[in-house]
Amino acid sequence: MSSLRLDRLVTLGVVNPVRRASAFFPAQARGYGSGRRTLPILMYHSISDDRQPGVAPYYRTVTTPRRFAEQMRLLQDCGWRGVSLAEGLAAWCGLAEDATAEKRVAVTFDDGFDDFRTAAAPILHACGFGATMFLPTAYISEDASPRHFCGRDCLNWTEVRRLHAEGIEFGSHTFSHPRLVDLGWEEIEAEIALSKSEIEARLGHAITSFSYPFSFPQADTDFCGRLREILGRAGYRACVTTEIGCAGSGDDPYRLRRLPVNDDDDPALFAAKLGGDYNWLAGPQRAYKALKHAMGN
Repeated sequence: MSSLRLDRLVTLGVVNPVRRASAFFPAQARGYGSGRRTLPILMYHSISDDRQPGVAPYYRTVTTPRRFAEQMRLLQDCGWRGVSLAEGLAAWCGLAEDATAEKRVAVTFDDGFDDFRTAAAPILHACGFGATMFLPTAYISEDASPRHFCGRDCLNWTEVRRLHAEGIEFGSHTFSHPRLVDLGWEEIEAEIALSKSEIEARLGHAITSFSYPFSFPQADTDFCGRLREILGRAGYRACVTTEIGCAGSGDDPYRLRRLPVNDDDDPALFAAKLGGDYNWLAGPQRAYKALKHAMGN
């Protein structure tokens, strides 16, 4: 149960009350409007009724349509507007004319699952929200016969074009969704370039955002530096990762942090994540990855 999750216990039982009681961080405690401009970027995967039995709550990547609708309504009730990554970054960088007029949260989806079209998109449209879907293009079929990734149907190009026409932003999630850190640099460049060029050819629209597949190897600074160079040369302007937290002013746009969301995020935990109370987990995450890297794992 979600109530037994250690991350939930610390977030709601320790971090949330301490931050709200602190006289030193009043703006951060409200979750928005501090001197440091922030952009929460939500990370979703599948929106379906498959609750992933046997997978620990923290690691689940599925959100039921009912919970997803509840979360989108909570955003509305709290004065947030769900937007694409591009729109969120424009406001975050102060490029939008109304950059400070409203609270924005970027809503992102990895993996190109078809349940985005059937379950998530109708809820987003009903709320007047935008979103960004990152595609692993090897799994996007030409016709109505779906290809499968992680045991789930993926979108086809006709559906991608239709969603794009309806205002959904698309980005790259590599070609075949490999663990990039395990590949040679020529293979990495091919994975990054092929997916971008295919989406651009299919949509007739520049693709400028990239989502790193699997866990981001943040402790491997040499790899991260070279990856950044490759993404920049390929024409990407932003890269979202699995590093936990909200994007903040001054952050590297090629290492944007996100807030993982799944069906176990009840209203209390979801609201706490939006308010910045979940960002504490970045420290343990960073330490764990540094230890694994030092051990050669």
